Amino acid sequence: MNTSVPEQLDTQAIRISDVCKSYGDFPVLKNINAEVARGEVVVICGPSGSGKSTLIRTVNRLEEISRGGITFEGQNIHAAMRASELNKLRSRIGFVFQSFNLFPHLSVVENVSMSPIRVKGLAPDVAHDRALKLLDRVGLADKAKAYPGQLSGGQQQRVAIARALAMEPPVMLFDEPTSALDPEMVGEVLNVMKSLAADGMTMLCVTHEMGFARDVADRIWFIDAGEILESAPPEEFFKNPRHPRAQRFLADLRH
Repeated sequence: MNTSVPEQLDTQAIRISDVCKSYGDFPVLKNINAEVARGEVVVICGPSGSGKSTLIRTVNRLEEISRGGITFEGQNIHAAMRASELNKLRSRIGFVFQSFNLFPHLSVVENVSMSPIRVKGLAPDVAHDRALKLLDRVGLADKAKAYPGQLSGGQQQRVAIARALAMEPPVMLFDEPTSALDPEMVGEVLNVMKSLAADGMTMLCVTHEMGFARDVADRIWFIDAGEILESAPPEEFFKNPRHPRAQRFLADLRH
C-alpha cells in the first residue's frame, strides 16, 4: 500500500460515515464509521445476527441505509441515481454470496462471460477468452463447458468468484462465501481468496473462518449488536482483544 500519496481518493476505496440501518423500529446498524484502503483486506467477524451481512450489503446498495453515507472511490453510493448509474456502480464492486446464484441453464463459461457482454458491451469472443483465463485462475479450466448442476459446491463458488472478477472490479465483497460448503470444500475457496489478496485486491469479507482472518487480513472489524466494537490488525485482535465482547467471542471460539 502506497502511504506516501496524499490524496484521499488515492488511498481510500471505501469510507463508511455514521451509517445507521433499521428495520422498522429495530436498529441493525448503529453509527458505523470505518474505512477500507486500496489493497487492504478487511475481515468482518462477530456473532450471528450482529449485522455483519447487512453492513457488507450496504456497500453495494443491496441494502439501503437509514442515515449516514458510504463512498466508493469518492462516489456516494447511496445518493439518488438512475438504475443504469446504480448498475454501473455495482459492476465495479464484485460481490460473492453465500449461495452461488449461478444460472443453471448456462454453462460455466457462459455464466462467467455473460455480464461483461451484457453490461460492458464486450465482444462475445473477447468475453469468452477472458472467462477461460479466469476459470484457469480459479482452477476450473477443465469445467468450462460443464453446467452448475454438475459441479460440487466448492467448484460452483469458485465459478461465482470468477464471474465477479470478469467485470474487473477494483473491490471484492464476500458475504460468508464458505458457509454453505461442506468442510472439505472450504479450503479450495479460501485458497482462491488468498491468491486475490496476494495480488493486491481490495477485499471486504464477512467470514467465520478465523484461520483465514489471521493469515490474510490486514485489519479485523469485530461487530456486535450493529456496532463495530473493535478494529485492529489480526495479531493484535487475536492476542490481545480490548473489548470484553470480543474477548468472550474469541474465548468461545477456542472452546
